[in-house]
Amino acid sequence: MRLDKYLKVSRLIRRRTVANEACDAGRVLVNDKPARASLAVKAGDVIEIQFGTKSVKVEVLDVSETVRKDDAKEMYRYL
Repeated sequence: MRLDKYLKVSRLIRRRTVANEACDAGRVLVNDKPARASLAVKAGDVIEIQFGTKSVKVEVLDVSETVRKDDAKEMYRYL
């Protein structure tokens, strides 16, 4: 699954266009490397998102195309 779509489906970022812009600006790192929106995400990857002064680091546990809102938190684990 594409990184921008994963960020939207997992609800780490609300909109796919915002996820796309964050990737283009270099604020999203996957396995400590700057990632493009088209990067394929798989289980075990570590994603770090920089929101201004705050940084969020998560590990991908599951990759699903569609997920209910309640189950979205089970797609990743905070580090």
